[in-house]
Amino acid sequence: MKILVLGSGAGGGFPQWNCNCRLCAGQRSGQVRATPRTQSSIAVSADGERWILLNASPDLGAQLRASPALWPRHGLRHSPIEAVVLMDSQIDHVAGLLSLREGQRLQLYCTPEAHDDLTDSLPLLRTLDSYCGVTWHPLSLEAGGGAWHDIAGLRLQALPVPGKAPPYSPRRQTEARSENAAVLIEDPATGKRVLYAPGLAQVGEAEHRSLDACDCVMVDGTFWTEDEMVAAGLGKKFAADMGHLPQCDGPHGPGMLRALDACAARRKVLIHINNSNPILDEDGPERAQLARHGIEVAFDGMALEI
Repeated sequence: MKILVLGSGAGGGFPQWNCNCRLCAGQRSGQVRATPRTQSSIAVSADGERWILLNASPDLGAQLRASPALWPRHGLRHSPIEAVVLMDSQIDHVAGLLSLREGQRLQLYCTPEAHDDLTDSLPLLRTLDSYCGVTWHPLSLEAGGGAWHDIAGLRLQALPVPGKAPPYSPRRQTEARSENAAVLIEDPATGKRVLYAPGLAQVGEAEHRSLDACDCVMVDGTFWTEDEMVAAGLGKKFAADMGHLPQCDGPHGPGMLRALDACAARRKVLIHINNSNPILDEDGPERAQLARHGIEVAFDGMALEI
């Protein structure tokens, strides 16, 4: 199975266009060694020919132009992207759907809740119906995982994970697990499995089982600490308020580092990294700590073969 990281940053990317924090300003000036990142999305393939897009970030057009594996190959109009799978209806995961409007009919996999949001509150799907059109394939979120979907030579299963609906959604204040999905991807030819969970508010027993069942995990790397945004003067919300589990232990319990230390996966990758997260500083102590734990930091253009 081939995995291509199209974007590895959180909403706004890095450096964020309107942010002058230490990391963003340092990256622009060259005083901080840090790699720029677009907003998070990955593509997966069983054969390197047919690809599945997981999330469609606002930066998708630039990401596709930067990824030769996803360039057209056959005839005057073509795309090797056979389907798009959404984890949720967050703007930084769905706005790129509009960049696919010139293509063939869009095969879209998402939860009924995400479909409702994208039909009513943020009517991207209604807009796309006037262009390429959309065929919706519902992702069911059930304890232990929903139905398996066979797509482009791979098998995908959606898993419910703790998180929050987008700020624009009428369900923002609910705690429904069905607002967020992680996706388990299996290559039936090899039996190898990857878990993609860019948004994850906590790691309980069910999440631990999912992590342990995989050869590679790509999980929420948004924040280093619970109060990161507040301490940096960048906002008033804590990690938990935004539905993210920080890497460090905090007032709500163990962090992502502890969860990954206990995980049996061979490769452990953080993705969806906020511009405030000190792990972006490649010479910083936080990045060195991750290396000691055997944890990788995703970057745009990163290619993995599982």
